[in-house]
Amino acid sequence: MEKSSITHVILTGGVGSRLWPLSRKSQPKQYLDIFNGKSLFEMTVERNRNIADKVMVVGNIDNCHLSKKVLEKSNTSYIDIIESTPRNTAAAIAFAAFASHPDAILVITPSDHIIDEMELYEAAIQEAIEKAANGSIVTFGIVPTKPETGYGYIERKGDDVISFREKPDQAVAQDFIAKGNFLWNSGMFCFKASVLLEELKVFTPEVYEKSKLAWESNTNGNLDLALSLDIPSISIDYAVMERSKKIKVVTSQFGWSDLGSFESVYDYLLTIGHPVDENGNMVIGTTNYTAFIGMKDCIFVSTPTANLILKKEFSQDVKTVYNELERNNPDLLN
Repeated sequence: MEKSSITHVILTGGVGSRLWPLSRKSQPKQYLDIFNGKSLFEMTVERNRNIADKVMVVGNIDNCHLSKKVLEKSNTSYIDIIESTPRNTAAAIAFAAFASHPDAILVITPSDHIIDEMELYEAAIQEAIEKAANGSIVTFGIVPTKPETGYGYIERKGDDVISFREKPDQAVAQDFIAKGNFLWNSGMFCFKASVLLEELKVFTPEVYEKSKLAWESNTNGNLDLALSLDIPSISIDYAVMERSKKIKVVTSQFGWSDLGSFESVYDYLLTIGHPVDENGNMVIGTTNYTAFIGMKDCIFVSTPTANLILKKEFSQDVKTVYNELERNNPDLLN
């Protein structure tokens, strides 16, 4: 398989609401330089540099300038697709496929994940590319390290997917781990552009047709707002992955986290030597002296306009604060 037919597609649409107040609409988590002085987006670009010779970024009108800054800094040429409004991952991935040669193999990755053990990562990508070349739509399943409730799961037998499961509660997650054939759903995919579009057309024709219309009317990669608003907002998992018979899973051993919550950020920062006190309390975002009294496993997040104090195990609940601010004080989200 020649290298020139592989495109790395980076999805940058997320706002990282569970990482508020660090992550804001004007500076979502994938662009924050708090991870070893580089942003997650920059690390995503670098990680896949050897795998593909084309880079495509599917972003939106609010963040495309942030992507541009990073890509210009590293002198990376790329294909820019700019959504006028978020329409979830089915449409974002459809745009990337419409923008590609039918035989091109696309490696789709989010822009806000941490990945370690590059040899294992590259081996998983190569395995996926081979399966995609044979007409499969490949998803990457991560061997779980704990019964995590913040991720979806893939039930598999060999490289066949039996089912996709929503984020479980603690008891169900423990059951998945005990069964041993469940993987974390990483949100990374690999397929031929034409194969994905054929399946999309069969299972969610409305997403296919309306994304095609919006794509065909693009101006330099910018998508029209009215045409975009017509596209149903659904995830690629629901639109294709849970329905197609062409899905294969690559069981992946590389270190992976979607840094989707302060608990996962805490765990990651610990591994790179970020300080905690003797009770496991952590400060993020300020060098000011901060004392915790009578508290254990808490995180203090400091920003110029808002602070957050939470117990680590309640990390998933930050979203409720975000949703409340969206209704009552939206300025604090920018």
